[in-house]
Amino acid sequence: MEEAQSAAQVYVERTLALIKPDAIDNAVEIEEIILRSGFSILQKRKVYLSPELCSDIYAAHYGKMFFPSLTAFMSSGPTIAMVIARDKAVAYWRELIGPANSVKAKETHPGSLRALYGMDELRNAVHGSETSSAAEREIRLIFPGATVDPIPTGQVAVTYLNRFVNPTLLSGLTELCKQKPTDPITWLADWLIANNPKKPNIHEVLSEEP
Repeated sequence: MEEAQSAAQVYVERTLALIKPDAIDNAVEIEEIILRSGFSILQKRKVYLSPELCSDIYAAHYGKMFFPSLTAFMSSGPTIAMVIARDKAVAYWRELIGPANSVKAKETHPGSLRALYGMDELRNAVHGSETSSAAEREIRLIFPGATVDPIPTGQVAVTYLNRFVNPTLLSGLTELCKQKPTDPITWLADWLIANNPKKPNIHEVLSEEP
């Protein structure tokens, strides 16, 4: 039983969510729906997308008749960009936002975000990445420093902590007991930064012969 559970690991997936200029006044309500739907909002920023960035985000639609109107609309006002996460985030977010055409969404998916807040196929309130690879690319466009690898949970997370985190933390706590600093929290934080096993030794790299 335990082997079957460990074989079917659940990963927290990330995707990009955009609240478009036409729905910016409903951003608070939309974010509340996102949270109630089991998502976590990992990063959020209010942005004014340039036409060039819009073209990159919607590159899959390049050459289609509506492409110029789409990029012009998306760059016409502020947008709320969010990295949201949960299991199967891409699929669940696509389900939550509904069909691209808000008029049709009101008929077929009346509870979807596009049915509730959109007006037509162009002004349809929200954007969602179509695939996990598209989500990774789009997140990097708006949040260049974001990490988009899946977050391990369950036994995978326990194994990772036992292998990579706990040994370093134990060494730091042991040294903390020996040193007995006046500010133990700051001391431990500095020690962990200095002794991070994943951190490269920049001085050694810079001193290597060309």
